[in-house]
Amino acid sequence: MSGRVAKYGMLIALSFLFGYMETWIPFSVLVGIPGVKIGLANLVTLVALYLLSARDAFWISLVRIVLTGFTFGNLSMMLYSLGGGLLSFLVMVLCKKNTGLSQVGVSVAGGVSHNLGQLLVAMAVVKNGNLMYYFPVLLLAGTVAGTVIGILGGLMLRRLPGQRAA
Repeated sequence: MSGRVAKYGMLIALSFLFGYMETWIPFSVLVGIPGVKIGLANLVTLVALYLLSARDAFWISLVRIVLTGFTFGNLSMMLYSLGGGLLSFLVMVLCKKNTGLSQVGVSVAGGVSHNLGQLLVAMAVVKNGNLMYYFPVLLLAGTVAGTVIGILGGLMLRRLPGQRAA
């Protein structure tokens, strides 16, 4: 039991650290798309999804979103992160379970759905459906970010003792 708690604590701490590191990377400025991030903390969620049960990976992701929101953001940021994170997690679980997608494919589906979830929250908050015109840009950004995170996740899984990438 204590080994399990330690593993979960390390995964939460690592995702929290990655989330913090990402606040220092001006990625949206570098690519010229407002609000776009690479999603480093989602790397831990992806790896946890392949190492642990979906339930355990969900709790790790949820704790990270709440901790990061309280520490580095505000309630509004946490709302957008929850919308994107929950939809992304659901899509990744379904893709991993019901399709033949690799980790990269699962990650791309998660990246795109994360952006869609945040966009849906934004549309509900500002009560403006015209925000959906931004989705093609977010689709591209989610595909690129999901690909990068999926490749890194696959590399990590192959290097962990007793694990193999799917």
